[in-house]
Amino acid sequence: MKLKMQGVYTALITPFTANGEVCQETLISLLHHQEQSGVDCVVVLGSTGEPSTLDDHERNLVISLAVHELKGKVPVMVGCGSPSTKKTIEMAKVAESLGADALQIVTPYFNRPTQEGIFLHYQAISQNVALPVCVYNIPSRCGQNIETQTVLRLAELPHVIGIKECSGNFQQMGDIYEQICQVNPNFALFSGDDPITLPMMAIGAQGVMSVLSNLVPRAILRMVRAMQAGNLALARSLHYALKPLMQVIFIESNPTPLKYLMRLANLDTGRVRLPLCEPTKASQEKLEMAFSMVKELMDEELLVGASR
Repeated sequence: MKLKMQGVYTALITPFTANGEVCQETLISLLHHQEQSGVDCVVVLGSTGEPSTLDDHERNLVISLAVHELKGKVPVMVGCGSPSTKKTIEMAKVAESLGADALQIVTPYFNRPTQEGIFLHYQAISQNVALPVCVYNIPSRCGQNIETQTVLRLAELPHVIGIKECSGNFQQMGDIYEQICQVNPNFALFSGDDPITLPMMAIGAQGVMSVLSNLVPRAILRMVRAMQAGNLALARSLHYALKPLMQVIFIESNPTPLKYLMRLANLDTGRVRLPLCEPTKASQEKLEMAFSMVKELMDEELLVGASR
């Protein structure tokens, strides 16, 4: 399935059983829910999927289930991040062999490479895989920002089709759109943070890799579709309708708040794995308040209507 980065990509949760094992039944249910909601792509084993806590067998299980359930229906992008270029390539090749449609590769974390090291990392990956690659820039987790000049070089590599931007730097994101996306329509700028999807799309982003679309995929879809259609008034109304959730979705490390919200919505995906843990009492109260503010809207057309 050929992938063009645009629209809503759901950064999927990895559900666990009460015993802490990967829950295959719930994972299949989540995949079907995303398909039926009409999202443009499902991303497994991104940071929302707690990949650093999964062993190789569990990673392969998640990828295989996603591909089996969605192949030919919704593209499957697989997160393959590691501080080691060699390990990242190994994971990417496994994802490719299991039928993934694309790869999301995060900046090497912990070892904090230079801009040249970052470029060489992605260059090595692009030389060893045939799948489309989305660069994932998230300085808060990786300790290093991918600067615009480096993104310019990355966009010229084979198979690199876009960047998921979580730097929060609107100057940088605007530069990426102006200097790269406008010149190369095959390279996409994506929001990696739900709260800034609307303003990012206003400056040129083509979509979002969304955490909240686990919970309200149709709402996120409708907001993004409105922005794609130039209907700012509708997109703005949806943004503000979802604002209570956007304000709390990252009050603790992702996906801790999301999994708590999913339980409130009777979509139990289990707890997070250590070293993440249950949200504090204060966070739980904020999450419950936000959910109560949005719950009244969830059955209204405003948040359940979606177009393809």
